[in-house]
Amino acid sequence: MLREEPVVMPKLKAAKPFGISKQVVWEAYEKVKANKGAAGVDGESIEEFEEDLKGNLYKLWNRMSSGTYFPPPVRAVEIPKKGKGVRTLGVPTVADRIAQTVVRSYLEPDVEPMFHPDSYGYRPGRSALDAVATCRKRCWRRDWVIDLDIRAFFDSIPHSLMLKAVSRHTDLRWVILYIERWLVAPLQREDGTLVQRDRGTPQGSAISPILANLFLHYAFDTWLTKEFPFVSFERYADDAVVHCKTKAQAQYVLRAIAERMGSVWSFIPTRRASCTARTITARSPTSTSGSTSWATPSAHACRRARTIITSSTSLRRSRVTPRKRWARRSAPGGLTGAVT
Repeated sequence: MLREEPVVMPKLKAAKPFGISKQVVWEAYEKVKANKGAAGVDGESIEEFEEDLKGNLYKLWNRMSSGTYFPPPVRAVEIPKKGKGVRTLGVPTVADRIAQTVVRSYLEPDVEPMFHPDSYGYRPGRSALDAVATCRKRCWRRDWVIDLDIRAFFDSIPHSLMLKAVSRHTDLRWVILYIERWLVAPLQREDGTLVQRDRGTPQGSAISPILANLFLHYAFDTWLTKEFPFVSFERYADDAVVHCKTKAQAQYVLRAIAERMGSVWSFIPTRRASCTARTITARSPTSTSGSTSWATPSAHACRRARTIITSSTSLRRSRVTPRKRWARRSAPGGLTGAVT
């Protein structure tokens, strides 16, 4: 009688908790390579990363698929601004830029179609030239504009609201997980010191543009469209122009925007009057005749919009270039309102 040999089943590899395509990782690498960019805190260039390209990409895919990928600190690079101050850019490592591009490729198809048609910054097939062209056309129909610039926007985005917006548009746990880790990844200065972050997203990273657009879609675009359907606007990242028919309407919308920015960034306008002065800074504790003044009662004062109202006649007759201010700037450093 023959004895049956036991059948030995091959051991199956445990499935990864997160289903991330290797093809998407490869495509993300190609995009990062095309964009070039500087090295991060590890000093590794794209050429050095490619010396063991297959191994590096597999390691990144394996860690992301397992939920064990933790982003390294972001290298902080200070770029001088025109005039005063500096702008801090965040430079992730090559591998981290690839990881961010992977997450962006999964998130972007879900959020891009619902973005407002008058949002132009960092979007496929749109540019600052398109925003300027639309702005100039609308200036022939509306005589007053509000020029907005959200000061230190990328450095002040509330993480809780950002994650709430992301969770609304994806059910991929790993996308939310890694975005949360990127938001709190520390900045590393040139001297090696680490700066912990509890708000903001580094300007210059691959994931920041889509996060910024998603946040402002709810904080500004959707709100303005719902509350003031009679006005039109163009927004390029954290810069926007709002078109109004009359001076009184522009003043009314300006005050509402200031209050909206206050509620989003926990900055409460405590004082308000008619807006007729040429330039009024938010830091002034007093209100001159006919001016608008907002106090800055807390550390949240660094997160506020700088605003100005101007006649759009000059816009129709002057040459406008991309990202150039369409009106004279108000005094830096505060929430301001001016009528010219």
